[in-house]
Amino acid sequence: MSKSNDASYIIIQLILGAVSVLIVQYILPGVEVDGFFTAFVVAALLTLLNLTIKPILIFLTIPITILTLGLFLLGINAILILLAAEIIPGFSVDGFWWALLFSLILSIVNSLLGVNVGGKRGN
Repeated sequence: MSKSNDASYIIIQLILGAVSVLIVQYILPGVEVDGFFTAFVVAALLTLLNLTIKPILIFLTIPITILTLGLFLLGINAILILLAAEIIPGFSVDGFWWALLFSLILSIVNSLLGVNVGGKRGN
């Protein structure tokens, strides 16, 4: 694949991610997103956080993750969403439990839309 095809694939996936964020915002009253551009930035930042900070957090919390049989990973996702809400103006989450619900529903909507930023795509 050429680099322009790879870049356009990533942009399309981020746009679909932004649509997912907007869909979840309509489902959950504890989450607010100002508009499509903010949703796009949220999708991009969550992708960046999942690629950089999340592996570090997973490594540092291996014992508690094993003790909770992996359920602590949901908490890590919620923490990353709360971090994104602190960084991005126009994106707010009312608390940890809303962030946890947001992460669960966002992953379902992303799966339904076929969002796979950072993953391998089939040919």
